Amino acid sequence: MIQKFLYLEWKAFFRSASFATNLALKIFMGFVAIYFILVFLGLGIGVFYILKKMNLDPIVTVNKFMIYYVLMDLMIRMMLQKIPVMNIRPLLIFPIKKSTIVHFSLGKTILSFFNLVHGFFLIPFSVVLIIEGFDVVSVLLWFTAIFSLLYINNFVNIILSNKDNLFSIFLGITSVLGGLQYYGFFNITDYTAPFFNAIFNTYWVFAIPVLALIAMYYFTFQYFKSNLYLDAGLSNKHDVAKTEDLIWLNQFGTIGTFLKNDIKLIKRNKRSKTTVGLSIMFLFYGLLFFTNGIEAYNNPTMHIFAGIFVSGGFLITFGQFVPSWDSAYYQLMMTQNIPYKGYLSSKWWLMVIATIVTTTIASFYLYFGWQTYLIIIVGAIYNIGVNSHLVLLGGAYTKTPIDLSSGKGAFGDKKAFNVKTMLISIPQLALPVLLYWLGSTFASANVGLVLVASVGLLGLAMKNKAFSLIEKIYKSEKYATIAAYKQKG
Repeated sequence: MIQKFLYLEWKAFFRSASFATNLALKIFMGFVAIYFILVFLGLGIGVFYILKKMNLDPIVTVNKFMIYYVLMDLMIRMMLQKIPVMNIRPLLIFPIKKSTIVHFSLGKTILSFFNLVHGFFLIPFSVVLIIEGFDVVSVLLWFTAIFSLLYINNFVNIILSNKDNLFSIFLGITSVLGGLQYYGFFNITDYTAPFFNAIFNTYWVFAIPVLALIAMYYFTFQYFKSNLYLDAGLSNKHDVAKTEDLIWLNQFGTIGTFLKNDIKLIKRNKRSKTTVGLSIMFLFYGLLFFTNGIEAYNNPTMHIFAGIFVSGGFLITFGQFVPSWDSAYYQLMMTQNIPYKGYLSSKWWLMVIATIVTTTIASFYLYFGWQTYLIIIVGAIYNIGVNSHLVLLGGAYTKTPIDLSSGKGAFGDKKAFNVKTMLISIPQLALPVLLYWLGSTFASANVGLVLVASVGLLGLAMKNKAFSLIEKIYKSEKYATIAAYKQKG
Protein backbone atom coordinates (compact mmCIF):
# COMPACT_ATOMS: atom_id res chain seq x y z
CA MET A 1 0.00 0.00 0.00
CA ILE A 2 2.88 2.38 0.74
CA GLN A 3 4.12 1.73 -2.80
CA LYS A 4 0.69 2.73 -4.12
CA PHE A 5 0.82 5.97 -2.15
CA LEU A 6 4.24 6.76 -3.60
CA TYR A 7 2.86 6.10 -7.07
CA LEU A 8 -0.05 8.51 -6.46
CA GLU A 9 2.34 11.20 -5.18
CA TRP A 10 4.48 10.78 -8.31
CA LYS A 11 1.45 11.08 -10.60
CA ALA A 12 0.15 14.12 -8.72
CA PHE A 13 3.47 15.89 -9.26
CA PHE A 14 3.67 15.25 -13.01
CA ARG A 15 -0.01 15.84 -13.74
CA SER A 16 -0.16 19.09 -11.80
CA ALA A 17 -1.05 22.18 -13.82
CA SER A 18 1.91 23.86 -12.16
CA PHE A 19 4.33 21.06 -13.14
CA ALA A 20 6.74 23.40 -14.95
CA THR A 21 6.74 25.80 -12.01
CA ASN A 22 7.25 22.96 -9.54
CA LEU A 23 10.15 21.61 -11.59
CA ALA A 24 11.78 25.03 -11.88
CA LEU A 25 11.30 25.58 -8.17
CA LYS A 26 12.80 22.21 -7.27
CA ILE A 27 15.87 22.98 -9.39
CA PHE A 28 16.23 26.37 -7.72
CA MET A 29 15.63 24.94 -4.26
CA GLY A 30 18.19 22.25 -5.07
CA PHE A 31 20.85 24.96 -5.36
CA VAL A 32 19.65 26.52 -2.10
CA ALA A 33 19.80 23.11 -0.42
CA ILE A 34 23.34 22.55 -1.72
CA TYR A 35 24.37 25.90 -0.25
CA PHE A 36 23.05 25.04 3.22
CA ILE A 37 24.49 21.55 3.01
CA LEU A 38 27.93 23.02 2.31
CA VAL A 39 27.52 25.49 5.20
CA PHE A 40 26.54 22.73 7.65
CA LEU A 41 29.28 20.48 6.28
CA GLY A 42 31.88 23.21 6.77
CA LEU A 43 30.71 23.82 10.32
CA GLY A 44 30.66 20.11 11.09
CA ILE A 45 34.27 19.70 10.01
CA GLY A 46 35.66 23.01 11.17
CA VAL A 47 33.93 23.82 14.46
CA PHE A 48 36.10 21.37 16.43
CA TYR A 49 39.34 22.97 15.29
CA ILE A 50 37.98 26.52 15.58
CA LEU A 51 37.05 25.93 19.21
CA LYS A 52 40.43 24.28 19.84
CA LYS A 53 42.21 27.40 18.58
CA MET A 54 40.08 29.45 20.98
CA ASN A 55 41.30 27.19 23.85
CA LEU A 56 37.79 25.83 24.38
CA ASP A 57 36.74 22.22 24.86
CA PRO A 58 34.80 21.47 21.62
CA ILE A 59 32.27 18.97 22.98
CA VAL A 60 31.65 20.94 26.19
CA THR A 61 31.17 24.18 24.23
CA VAL A 62 28.82 22.57 21.68
CA ASN A 63 26.81 20.96 24.49
CA LYS A 64 26.62 24.31 26.28
CA PHE A 65 24.88 26.02 23.37
CA MET A 66 22.97 22.99 22.07
CA ILE A 67 19.78 24.25 23.73
CA TYR A 68 19.81 27.28 21.40
CA TYR A 69 20.48 25.02 18.39
CA VAL A 70 17.42 22.93 19.25
CA LEU A 71 15.23 25.99 19.90
CA MET A 72 16.29 27.68 16.66
CA ASP A 73 15.55 24.49 14.76
CA LEU A 74 12.03 24.41 16.21
CA MET A 75 11.40 28.06 15.35
CA ILE A 76 12.61 27.66 11.76
CA ARG A 77 10.32 24.65 11.36
CA MET A 78 7.33 26.60 12.68
CA MET A 79 8.08 29.43 10.28
CA LEU A 80 9.03 27.57 7.11
CA GLN A 81 8.42 23.80 7.25
CA LYS A 82 5.24 22.76 5.52
CA ILE A 83 3.66 19.58 6.78
CA PRO A 84 3.57 17.01 3.94
CA VAL A 85 0.03 15.75 3.70
CA MET A 86 -1.91 13.55 1.33
CA ASN A 87 -5.25 14.23 -0.27
CA ILE A 88 -6.81 12.06 2.41
CA ARG A 89 -10.54 12.58 1.85
CA PRO A 90 -10.84 10.47 -1.36
CA LEU A 91 -8.92 7.64 0.30
CA LEU A 92 -11.44 7.23 3.11
CA ILE A 93 -13.98 5.56 0.82
CA PHE A 94 -11.51 2.76 0.03
CA PRO A 95 -10.69 -0.24 2.26
CA ILE A 96 -7.37 1.24 3.36
CA LYS A 97 -6.32 1.06 6.99
CA LYS A 98 -6.24 4.46 8.65
CA SER A 99 -2.99 3.48 10.35
CA THR A 100 -1.37 2.99 6.92
CA ILE A 101 -2.43 6.44 5.78
CA VAL A 102 -1.14 8.09 8.95
CA HIS A 103 2.15 6.16 8.96
CA PHE A 104 2.80 7.21 5.36
CA SER A 105 1.98 10.87 6.04
CA LEU A 106 4.25 10.96 9.10
CA GLY A 107 6.93 9.05 7.22
CA LYS A 108 7.06 11.81 4.61
CA THR A 109 7.94 14.32 7.30
CA ILE A 110 10.83 12.12 8.50
CA LEU A 111 12.49 12.56 5.11
CA SER A 112 12.07 16.33 5.21
CA PHE A 113 15.10 18.47 4.35
CA PHE A 114 14.66 20.21 7.71
CA ASN A 115 15.57 16.89 9.35
CA LEU A 116 18.23 15.56 7.00
CA VAL A 117 20.25 18.80 6.80
CA HIS A 118 21.35 18.39 10.44
CA GLY A 119 23.18 15.23 9.45
CA PHE A 120 25.64 17.31 7.44
CA PHE A 121 26.69 18.99 10.69
CA LEU A 122 26.35 16.21 13.23
CA ILE A 123 27.92 13.38 11.18
CA PRO A 124 31.16 15.25 10.25
CA PHE A 125 31.44 16.65 13.78
CA SER A 126 31.04 13.14 15.22
CA VAL A 127 33.63 11.74 12.78
CA VAL A 128 36.10 14.46 13.78
CA LEU A 129 35.51 13.65 17.47
CA ILE A 130 36.29 9.97 16.81
CA ILE A 131 39.40 10.86 14.77
CA GLU A 132 40.59 13.11 17.60
CA GLY A 133 40.43 10.22 20.06
CA PHE A 134 37.06 10.59 21.79
CA ASP A 135 35.28 7.41 22.90
CA VAL A 136 33.48 5.93 19.90
CA VAL A 137 30.49 4.63 21.87
CA SER A 138 30.02 7.99 23.62
CA VAL A 139 30.10 9.83 20.30
CA LEU A 140 27.58 7.48 18.66
CA LEU A 141 25.19 7.63 21.60
CA TRP A 142 25.48 11.45 21.70
CA PHE A 143 24.79 11.63 17.96
CA THR A 144 21.73 9.39 18.35
CA ALA A 145 20.37 11.46 21.24
CA ILE A 146 20.82 14.84 19.49
CA PHE A 147 19.19 13.57 16.30
CA SER A 148 16.33 12.22 18.41
CA LEU A 149 15.79 15.69 19.90
CA LEU A 150 15.69 17.24 16.42
CA TYR A 151 13.15 14.64 15.28
CA ILE A 152 11.08 15.41 18.38
CA ASN A 153 10.98 18.98 17.04
CA ASN A 154 9.60 17.57 13.79
CA PHE A 155 6.62 15.98 15.53
CA VAL A 156 6.11 18.91 17.91
CA ASN A 157 5.83 21.13 14.84
CA ILE A 158 3.21 18.77 13.36
CA ILE A 159 1.12 18.74 16.53
CA LEU A 160 1.33 22.52 16.97
CA SER A 161 0.89 23.39 13.29
CA ASN A 162 -2.67 24.64 13.88
CA LYS A 163 -1.81 26.83 16.85
CA ASP A 164 -1.56 30.59 16.43
CA ASN A 165 1.40 32.84 17.27
CA LEU A 166 3.65 30.03 18.52
CA PHE A 167 6.56 31.20 16.39
CA SER A 168 6.39 34.65 17.98
CA ILE A 169 6.16 33.12 21.45
CA PHE A 170 9.20 30.86 20.94
CA LEU A 171 11.13 33.71 19.30
CA GLY A 172 10.36 35.94 22.26
CA ILE A 173 11.40 33.26 24.77
CA THR A 174 14.66 32.54 22.93
CA SER A 175 15.46 36.24 22.54
CA VAL A 176 14.83 36.90 26.22
CA LEU A 177 16.97 33.93 27.28
CA GLY A 178 19.76 34.99 24.93
CA GLY A 179 19.58 38.59 26.15
CA LEU A 180 19.60 37.60 29.82
CA GLN A 181 22.62 35.37 29.20
CA TYR A 182 24.45 38.04 27.17
CA TYR A 183 24.04 40.66 29.90
CA GLY A 184 24.79 38.21 32.69
CA PHE A 185 21.43 38.16 34.49
CA PHE A 186 20.47 34.52 33.89
CA ASN A 187 22.28 31.74 32.06
CA ILE A 188 19.95 28.99 30.84
CA THR A 189 22.95 26.90 29.73
CA ASP A 190 23.91 26.38 33.38
CA TYR A 191 20.85 24.13 33.62
CA THR A 192 20.81 22.54 30.14
CA ALA A 193 24.54 21.91 29.55
CA PRO A 194 24.79 19.25 32.31
CA PHE A 195 22.09 17.22 30.54
CA PHE A 196 23.86 17.32 27.17
CA ASN A 197 27.19 16.56 28.84
CA ALA A 198 25.58 13.61 30.62
CA ILE A 199 24.41 12.27 27.26
CA PHE A 200 28.03 12.22 26.12
CA ASN A 201 29.64 11.04 29.35
CA THR A 202 27.06 8.50 30.58
CA TYR A 203 25.96 5.66 28.35
CA TRP A 204 22.37 5.32 29.60
CA VAL A 205 21.27 9.01 29.47
CA PHE A 206 21.01 8.91 25.66
CA ALA A 207 17.95 6.68 26.10
CA ILE A 208 15.91 9.61 27.48
CA PRO A 209 15.66 11.50 24.13
CA VAL A 210 15.25 8.23 22.21
CA LEU A 211 12.34 7.07 24.39
CA ALA A 212 10.86 10.57 24.23
CA LEU A 213 11.00 10.41 20.42
CA ILE A 214 9.23 7.04 20.37
CA ALA A 215 6.56 8.38 22.72
CA MET A 216 6.18 11.53 20.60
CA TYR A 217 5.74 9.53 17.41
CA TYR A 218 3.13 7.30 19.09
CA PHE A 219 1.26 10.33 20.42
CA THR A 220 1.32 12.05 17.02
CA PHE A 221 0.16 8.86 15.31
CA GLN A 222 -2.74 8.39 17.72
CA TYR A 223 -3.68 12.08 17.47
CA PHE A 224 -4.03 12.01 13.69
CA LYS A 225 -5.58 8.57 13.56
CA SER A 226 -8.29 9.62 16.01
CA ASN A 227 -9.06 12.70 13.87
CA LEU A 228 -9.09 10.88 10.51
CA TYR A 229 -12.81 11.41 9.96
CA LEU A 230 -14.62 13.77 7.62
CA ASP A 231 -16.85 15.01 10.42
CA ALA A 232 -13.94 15.50 12.86
CA GLY A 233 -10.34 16.44 12.14
CA LEU A 234 -10.83 16.79 8.36
CA SER A 235 -13.89 19.01 8.54
CA ASN A 236 -13.69 22.75 8.11
CA LYS A 237 -13.79 24.67 11.34
CA HIS A 238 -16.42 27.37 11.67
CA ASP A 239 -16.10 30.19 14.15
CA VAL A 240 -18.87 32.32 15.57
CA ALA A 241 -19.54 35.18 13.16
CA LYS A 242 -18.90 38.70 14.42
CA THR A 243 -20.27 41.81 12.77
CA GLU A 244 -17.98 44.76 12.08
CA ASP A 245 -19.49 47.58 10.06
CA LEU A 246 -16.51 49.97 9.77
CA ILE A 247 -19.01 52.54 8.56
CA TRP A 248 -16.41 55.32 8.47
CA LEU A 249 -14.89 53.69 5.37
CA ASN A 250 -18.12 54.12 3.37
CA GLN A 251 -17.11 57.68 2.48
CA PHE A 252 -14.39 56.29 0.20
CA GLY A 253 -16.87 54.50 -2.09
CA THR A 254 -15.74 51.31 -3.85
CA ILE A 255 -12.25 51.57 -2.39
CA GLY A 256 -13.74 51.79 1.10
CA THR A 257 -15.74 48.60 0.51
CA PHE A 258 -12.62 46.68 -0.46
CA LEU A 259 -10.67 48.19 2.44
CA LYS A 260 -13.33 46.93 4.86
CA ASN A 261 -13.01 43.43 3.44
CA ASP A 262 -9.21 43.53 3.73
CA ILE A 263 -9.25 44.81 7.32
CA LYS A 264 -11.72 42.07 8.32
CA LEU A 265 -9.61 39.46 6.51
CA ILE A 266 -6.48 40.55 8.37
CA LYS A 267 -8.19 40.53 11.76
CA ARG A 268 -9.98 37.19 11.40
CA ASN A 269 -7.56 34.78 9.70
CA LYS A 270 -4.46 32.97 10.87
CA ARG A 271 -2.41 33.45 7.70
CA SER A 272 -3.01 37.20 7.55
CA LYS A 273 -2.24 37.57 11.26
CA THR A 274 1.03 35.72 10.69
CA THR A 275 1.83 38.14 7.87
CA VAL A 276 1.23 41.12 10.15
CA GLY A 277 3.48 39.51 12.75
CA LEU A 278 6.24 39.07 10.18
CA SER A 279 5.94 42.70 9.11
CA ILE A 280 6.42 43.72 12.76
CA MET A 281 9.55 41.57 12.86
CA PHE A 282 10.90 43.49 9.85
CA LEU A 283 10.74 46.63 12.01
CA PHE A 284 13.65 45.29 14.03
CA TYR A 285 15.56 43.98 11.02
CA GLY A 286 17.46 47.26 10.86
CA LEU A 287 19.10 46.56 14.21
CA LEU A 288 21.38 44.10 12.40
CA PHE A 289 22.60 46.96 10.19
CA PHE A 290 22.48 50.14 12.24
CA THR A 291 24.06 48.84 15.47
CA ASN A 292 27.34 48.05 13.65
CA GLY A 293 27.28 44.64 15.28
CA ILE A 294 27.96 42.83 11.99
CA GLU A 295 30.95 44.17 10.09
CA ALA A 296 29.65 43.10 6.66
CA TYR A 297 26.49 45.20 7.19
CA ASN A 298 28.37 48.26 8.42
CA ASN A 299 28.33 50.26 5.20
CA PRO A 300 25.92 52.88 3.76
CA THR A 301 24.86 50.71 0.79
CA MET A 302 23.57 47.97 3.10
CA HIS A 303 21.84 50.61 5.23
CA ILE A 304 19.51 51.66 2.38
CA PHE A 305 18.77 47.96 1.86
CA ALA A 306 17.71 47.79 5.52
CA GLY A 307 15.65 50.98 5.16
CA ILE A 308 13.55 49.33 2.43
CA PHE A 309 12.79 46.34 4.66
CA VAL A 310 12.15 48.26 7.88
CA SER A 311 9.56 50.56 6.31
CA GLY A 312 8.13 48.05 3.84
CA GLY A 313 7.66 44.88 5.87
CA PHE A 314 3.88 44.78 5.45
CA LEU A 315 4.06 45.95 1.84
CA ILE A 316 6.41 43.09 0.95
CA THR A 317 4.74 40.29 2.92
CA PHE A 318 1.13 41.29 2.15
CA GLY A 319 1.56 42.75 -1.32
CA GLN A 320 3.28 39.73 -2.84
CA PHE A 321 0.01 37.77 -2.51
CA VAL A 322 -2.41 40.18 -4.16
CA PRO A 323 -4.91 38.90 -5.34
CA SER A 324 -4.25 35.52 -3.69
CA TRP A 325 -5.72 36.77 -0.41
CA ASP A 326 -9.10 36.66 -2.15
CA SER A 327 -8.54 33.29 -3.85
CA ALA A 328 -11.35 31.60 -1.89
CA TYR A 329 -13.99 33.81 -3.53
CA TYR A 330 -12.08 35.23 -6.51
CA GLN A 331 -14.28 33.41 -9.04
CA LEU A 332 -17.43 34.87 -7.48
CA MET A 333 -15.85 38.31 -7.35
CA MET A 334 -15.03 38.18 -11.07
CA THR A 335 -18.70 37.55 -11.89
CA GLN A 336 -19.64 40.87 -10.31
CA ASN A 337 -19.40 44.29 -11.96
CA ILE A 338 -16.27 45.20 -10.03
CA PRO A 339 -13.75 47.64 -11.53
CA TYR A 340 -10.23 46.23 -11.33
CA LYS A 341 -8.85 49.71 -10.72
CA GLY A 342 -10.92 50.14 -7.56
CA TYR A 343 -9.89 46.69 -6.34
CA LEU A 344 -6.18 47.38 -6.90
CA SER A 345 -6.44 50.90 -5.45
CA SER A 346 -7.78 49.52 -2.17
CA LYS A 347 -4.80 47.17 -1.89
CA TRP A 348 -2.45 50.03 -2.76
CA TRP A 349 -3.92 52.32 -0.11
CA LEU A 350 -3.77 49.56 2.51
CA MET A 351 -0.04 49.06 1.81
CA VAL A 352 0.62 52.81 1.77
CA ILE A 353 -1.14 53.36 5.10
CA ALA A 354 0.75 50.42 6.62
CA THR A 355 4.07 51.82 5.31
CA ILE A 356 3.37 55.23 6.84
CA VAL A 357 2.39 53.66 10.18
CA THR A 358 5.47 51.39 10.14
CA THR A 359 7.78 54.32 9.34
CA THR A 360 6.28 56.32 12.21
CA ILE A 361 6.77 53.44 14.66
CA ALA A 362 10.34 53.04 13.39
CA SER A 363 11.14 56.48 14.79
CA PHE A 364 12.92 54.68 17.64
CA TYR A 365 15.83 54.41 15.18
CA LEU A 366 16.42 58.11 15.96
CA TYR A 367 18.48 56.68 18.80
CA PHE A 368 21.14 55.92 16.16
CA GLY A 369 20.96 59.43 14.72
CA TRP A 370 18.94 61.51 12.27
CA GLN A 371 20.83 60.09 9.30
CA THR A 372 19.68 56.58 10.18
CA TYR A 373 16.02 57.55 10.42
CA LEU A 374 16.35 59.60 7.21
CA ILE A 375 17.43 56.40 5.43
CA ILE A 376 14.25 54.68 6.67
CA ILE A 377 12.08 57.62 5.51
CA VAL A 378 13.70 57.54 2.06
CA GLY A 379 13.09 53.77 1.97
CA ALA A 380 9.43 54.43 2.77
CA ILE A 381 9.16 56.97 -0.07
CA TYR A 382 10.64 54.44 -2.50
CA ASN A 383 8.30 51.73 -1.19
CA ILE A 384 5.23 53.93 -1.67
CA GLY A 385 6.25 55.30 -5.06
CA VAL A 386 7.81 52.24 -6.71
CA ASN A 387 7.58 49.01 -4.72
CA SER A 388 3.85 49.35 -4.09
CA HIS A 389 3.32 49.21 -7.86
CA LEU A 390 5.84 46.43 -8.36
CA VAL A 391 4.27 44.08 -5.80
CA LEU A 392 0.85 44.62 -7.40
CA LEU A 393 2.37 43.90 -10.81
CA GLY A 394 4.02 40.75 -9.46
CA GLY A 395 0.71 39.67 -7.95
CA ALA A 396 -0.75 39.32 -11.45
CA TYR A 397 1.66 36.42 -12.04
CA THR A 398 1.51 34.91 -8.54
CA LYS A 399 -1.33 32.46 -8.92
CA THR A 400 -1.16 31.00 -5.43
CA PRO A 401 -4.41 30.10 -3.65
CA ILE A 402 -3.98 30.88 0.03
CA ASP A 403 -5.31 28.84 2.91
CA LEU A 404 -6.30 31.60 5.30
CA SER A 405 -6.73 29.13 8.17
CA SER A 406 -3.04 28.16 8.07
CA GLY A 407 -0.14 30.25 9.29
CA LYS A 408 2.38 28.28 7.20
CA GLY A 409 4.07 29.71 4.13
CA ALA A 410 3.89 33.32 5.19
CA PHE A 411 7.27 33.93 3.59
CA GLY A 412 6.24 32.51 0.25
CA ASP A 413 4.90 29.58 -1.69
CA LYS A 414 6.19 27.33 -4.44
CA LYS A 415 3.72 28.66 -7.03
CA ALA A 416 4.83 32.20 -6.23
CA PHE A 417 8.19 31.37 -7.78
CA ASN A 418 8.41 32.07 -11.49
CA VAL A 419 10.68 33.99 -13.82
CA LYS A 420 8.34 36.99 -14.17
CA THR A 421 7.93 37.59 -10.44
CA MET A 422 11.67 37.07 -9.96
CA LEU A 423 12.49 39.71 -12.60
CA ILE A 424 9.93 42.12 -11.11
CA SER A 425 11.47 41.68 -7.65
CA ILE A 426 14.92 42.84 -8.82
CA PRO A 427 14.13 46.61 -8.92
CA GLN A 428 12.42 46.33 -5.53
CA LEU A 429 15.78 46.00 -3.77
CA ALA A 430 18.57 46.22 -6.34
CA LEU A 431 17.54 49.54 -7.91
CA PRO A 432 17.49 51.66 -4.70
CA VAL A 433 20.79 50.11 -3.60
CA LEU A 434 22.31 50.92 -7.02
CA LEU A 435 20.98 54.49 -6.98
CA TYR A 436 22.29 55.09 -3.49
CA TRP A 437 25.67 53.59 -4.38
CA LEU A 438 26.00 55.83 -7.47
CA GLY A 439 25.05 58.96 -5.53
CA SER A 440 27.25 58.25 -2.53
CA THR A 441 30.23 57.14 -4.65
CA PHE A 442 30.34 60.06 -7.07
CA ALA A 443 28.97 62.75 -4.75
CA SER A 444 27.84 62.17 -1.15
CA ALA A 445 25.53 60.01 0.96
CA ASN A 446 22.84 62.71 0.91
CA VAL A 447 22.93 62.81 -2.90
CA GLY A 448 22.37 59.05 -2.88
CA LEU A 449 19.34 59.48 -0.65
CA VAL A 450 18.00 62.24 -2.92
CA LEU A 451 18.30 59.94 -5.94
CA VAL A 452 16.37 57.14 -4.22
CA ALA A 453 13.69 59.52 -2.93
CA SER A 454 13.38 61.20 -6.36
CA VAL A 455 12.68 57.89 -8.08
CA GLY A 456 10.08 57.16 -5.40
CA LEU A 457 8.37 60.53 -5.93
CA LEU A 458 8.51 60.03 -9.72
CA GLY A 459 6.77 56.69 -9.33
CA LEU A 460 4.12 58.29 -7.14
CA ALA A 461 3.54 60.99 -9.78
CA MET A 462 3.08 58.31 -12.45
CA LYS A 463 0.63 56.33 -10.32
CA ASN A 464 -2.28 56.59 -12.77
CA LYS A 465 -0.22 55.39 -15.74
CA ALA A 466 1.22 52.55 -13.67
CA PHE A 467 -2.25 51.49 -12.54
CA SER A 468 -3.53 51.48 -16.12
CA LEU A 469 -0.72 49.12 -17.13
CA ILE A 470 -1.22 46.88 -14.09
CA GLU A 471 -4.99 46.77 -14.68
CA LYS A 472 -4.47 45.57 -18.26
CA ILE A 473 -2.13 42.81 -17.09
CA TYR A 474 -4.59 41.65 -14.41
CA LYS A 475 -7.35 41.47 -17.02
CA SER A 476 -5.15 39.46 -19.40
CA GLU A 477 -4.25 37.04 -16.59
CA LYS A 478 -7.81 36.83 -15.23
CA TYR A 479 -8.80 33.40 -16.53
CA ALA A 480 -5.41 31.82 -15.87
CA THR A 481 -5.67 33.04 -12.29
CA ILE A 482 -9.19 31.63 -11.88
CA ALA A 483 -8.02 28.27 -13.25
CA ALA A 484 -5.07 28.22 -10.83
CA TYR A 485 -7.32 28.97 -7.86
CA LYS A 486 -9.64 26.12 -8.84
CA GLN A 487 -6.86 23.56 -8.64
CA LYS A 488 -6.37 21.95 -5.24
CA GLY A 489 -3.07 20.43 -4.18
